[in-house]
Amino acid sequence: MQTVLSTCEVKENTRFKLWCEVISDRMGPIELSQTCDRPFEGLIQAADVGSLRITRIRESNVRSEITPQTLRRRERTGAVFALIQLEGRSINIQDGREAIQGPGEIVLLADRPNVHISGPSDQSLVLEIPVAPLTHMLGPTQHLTALTFGGDDGTGVLVKAFFTDLVRVYADLDAVTAERMAGVGIDLIVASLAERLAREVPRPLHGSVVVQRAKAHVEANLGDTTLDPPRLAAAVGVSLRRLQELFHERGQHISDWIWQRRLDSAAERLADPGCAHIAIGNLAYGSGFTNQAHFARRFKARYGLSPSAYRAVSAKPPPGR
Repeated sequence: MQTVLSTCEVKENTRFKLWCEVISDRMGPIELSQTCDRPFEGLIQAADVGSLRITRIRESNVRSEITPQTLRRRERTGAVFALIQLEGRSINIQDGREAIQGPGEIVLLADRPNVHISGPSDQSLVLEIPVAPLTHMLGPTQHLTALTFGGDDGTGVLVKAFFTDLVRVYADLDAVTAERMAGVGIDLIVASLAERLAREVPRPLHGSVVVQRAKAHVEANLGDTTLDPPRLAAAVGVSLRRLQELFHERGQHISDWIWQRRLDSAAERLADPGCAHIAIGNLAYGSGFTNQAHFARRFKARYGLSPSAYRAVSAKPPPGR
């Protein structure tokens, strides 16, 4: 990662002022204050992997607050910050919840008023990710913020290991691969958070969480040709009838959702220059289709073009270039 600021190279009496300026430049306007009188020390490192902004922050005893006033001064909006605790402990407050975060744990903070308080010797990775993938799979961010997840569970270990490795090797990736790896990382966060939501949720939210878990399972298993409504219901631990009811309440059908996501996945890969070498038949099988003719019919019905024509159109540069 690129070192943006190391306070060991700055005079002690100007360190924190410079720290506030650099953090606000990187993360957006934030109100920062020290929670103790000790000399401040900190390190900021940055990596932009595709469209994913990653910042490693090492600091001690700092209160960071997003207020209505700082929000009005922000140029970038509509993001969610995923904080992966690497060392130390911190406190996060948003939407009426308070989360104490330990090593390996992950917390989401949305682009709304919130507070983050770092303890002594705190180090974390901060991921600035688009809100759309999260809300598409897991629902409104009001239900997702200031909840600790990850930690020692399987998906949490994967998330931490993935991003720790990604910031080590990202400079060696080409643009297409970097964007793809950013998407993989976001999918891992979604899967880990879906697992956390499944544990204990208020009863009125249970149906939404079941649907969100089902959609996350579909997303993670699009290439499984055996995935169908009965298997999906079994995977999320409810009866097929109950899962059908929950989807119907939201104006959706399980099988339609599965096929829609398979087609959308195939379309994304057809438009991806990094997948140009993959035969359309293999791409169809990788998206969960067992028959290329069936894939071609469904694809044209949804997109108005055959898969080969869609790929050709996507490969053309925009007019005037």
